[in-house]
Amino acid sequence: MRDVFGETVTELLDTDPRVVVVLADISAAMLQPAAERHPDRVINVGIREQLLISTAGGLAMTGLRPVVHTFSSFLVERPFEQIKLDLGHQDMGAVLVSAGGSYDMPTAGRSHQSPGDVALLDTLPGWTVHVPGHPDEARRLLRTAIAGDDRVYLRLSAQPNAMPTDGDRVRVIRPGRRGVVLAVGPMLDRVLAATATMDVTVAYTATVRPLDGLGLRSAVLGADRADVVLVEPYLAGTSAYLVNAALDDVPHRLRSLGVGREFELRMYGSPADHDEAHGLDAGGIAAAVRSFLDRTD
Repeated sequence: MRDVFGETVTELLDTDPRVVVVLADISAAMLQPAAERHPDRVINVGIREQLLISTAGGLAMTGLRPVVHTFSSFLVERPFEQIKLDLGHQDMGAVLVSAGGSYDMPTAGRSHQSPGDVALLDTLPGWTVHVPGHPDEARRLLRTAIAGDDRVYLRLSAQPNAMPTDGDRVRVIRPGRRGVVLAVGPMLDRVLAATATMDVTVAYTATVRPLDGLGLRSAVLGADRADVVLVEPYLAGTSAYLVNAALDDVPHRLRSLGVGREFELRMYGSPADHDEAHGLDAGGIAAAVRSFLDRTD
């Protein structure tokens, strides 16, 4: 997805004079050819993440469309005050494009892990959040985001699904009767594998803010039971309040799966090791879904 980001934003720099890219060293080499062609519209501020966001806010005030990029922990967590003030409070638009997901680079340590990024943005109004599950989805969502003028967070991952899905809205991938498992972005393939022998509806979305409540509601009402398992690639329960809002007049049960809130995994290992520790591998998801559904059988 990160390679696709570089290719797509390079194409848009060549064709759309509004586009300006602001970097903090990360991916600077990838965009060097574009920087040579457009030295005034590819700006590398160095490892100064607060300045990264403030620069984007100033550029947006001039009518440009800033695309801001670095790892998720440095894009959302470190400069959060600037996101709140220089973009949100000033009502300026920008496209923030992260890499690294929750723990795509575990050997870099906790400083490069950000399972709480979407939850943190939830404290601010006016953000659209896309969590693509495939590079083709990332390309399409990036183009759409840049064409607008609002505030968008595009969360890229190094653990894509095998095939792209049209997931701007909640889409039913496989129908079933015992409830709904809603997979967000890169979680779809694992959810499909985990539930392969279960009679459940598997639904998918790559856009979590705003969440397609009507689509989710339709999926839930199409099953025999209003049981929902939400599987997100970041902090567990991040979108739970939106699922409950969509079903506020429907008696339902909800189980949220994601990166655990109860502990901080102070180990390196691989992304797969972290998935297993948080129950986000296919086996862990299968066990959680089966346990949740069996409680009412």
